Amino acid sequence: MREPSLNFLRRLVNTPSPSGHEVRGQRVWLDYVKQYSDETFSDAYGNCVAVLNKGGSPRLMLAAHADEIAMAVNYINDEGFIYVRKLGGIDAAITKAQRVVIHTRNGPVKGVVGNVAPHLAKLDKQRKLPQIHDLFIDIGAGNRREAEKLVHIGDPITLADEFELLRNDLAVARAFDNRIGTFAVAEALRLLRESKRRLNAEICAVSNIMEEVGLLGARQIAYSLKPGVALVVDVTHATDYPTVNKTQHGDVKIGQGPTVTHGGCNHPQVVARIEAVAKQKRINLQHEAMSATSGTDTDVIFWTRGGIPSGLISLPNRYMHSPVELVNLEDLEQIPQLMAAFALSLKAGEEFKVKI
Repeated sequence: MREPSLNFLRRLVNTPSPSGHEVRGQRVWLDYVKQYSDETFSDAYGNCVAVLNKGGSPRLMLAAHADEIAMAVNYINDEGFIYVRKLGGIDAAITKAQRVVIHTRNGPVKGVVGNVAPHLAKLDKQRKLPQIHDLFIDIGAGNRREAEKLVHIGDPITLADEFELLRNDLAVARAFDNRIGTFAVAEALRLLRESKRRLNAEICAVSNIMEEVGLLGARQIAYSLKPGVALVVDVTHATDYPTVNKTQHGDVKIGQGPTVTHGGCNHPQVVARIEAVAKQKRINLQHEAMSATSGTDTDVIFWTRGGIPSGLISLPNRYMHSPVELVNLEDLEQIPQLMAAFALSLKAGEEFKVKI
């Protein structure tokens, strides 16, 4: 991966962007895409858009969500310990004994999620998996009054883990879901700006908010932009490690390319075009099936304003919704290449309609 792109990815992943509190990450994204776009803007709730070839047709939306799963301060007890609630799909069992950062209006406050020592826990023969309301954070405060001088109810909390390179194009971070998506749409914009080929479509690269708590930002921005076609980027579950049931969850491997999803919200002609440009670019695609929903922003974009033809491209991700999400950077680089090729394949005024 080119060094400026890798530096952008690292900064994007390391910048905390909890659901509903994405501003810091959105600033990083906008700062990067400005150099590759004709204009940028944000809406009332912080969805961000970068436009290239304004006035072109059709309008192609390249969308990914900016938010990460997190927690929020919910209650402070008399001893100064902080209890939390979820912002998205936090797993309470793996959050115990983690280092965290509470993002307050006066700056970051460090803390740890408390965990009972095994010497004491072994006396409890009825141990159960913890629920989110069981977790408590120790910030070193002596009592409630001291803690309340530092944090407020509602302050978001993220884990302290950051981006690291491992080996063989593998990288680990707490928030690849879905900063890899906003990275990919930004890089697709860069590739299109640098391309010498004629672009017919108007490109709206989107970094949208609050996916993890209900696909909310995608609903807002898809309605506002009214694109003629949309490509959505997210992570998907890699199933190439022990204990994962492939007969139930499919066969998806890291290092074997991005996936394309079939069925439901995925328009068959959009999927066919993705497959065609992937073949042309010699990008290996893996394939996924879906039932009623995809679990991504595609689920709400496709029915907005009577129907927006949409396709979902995903990056295989091991250990999703954990502090050690693991992806292959070569797989990731292929996604903006795929989206850029899709954009360049669009004819002026082209529409995607199911043939009856």
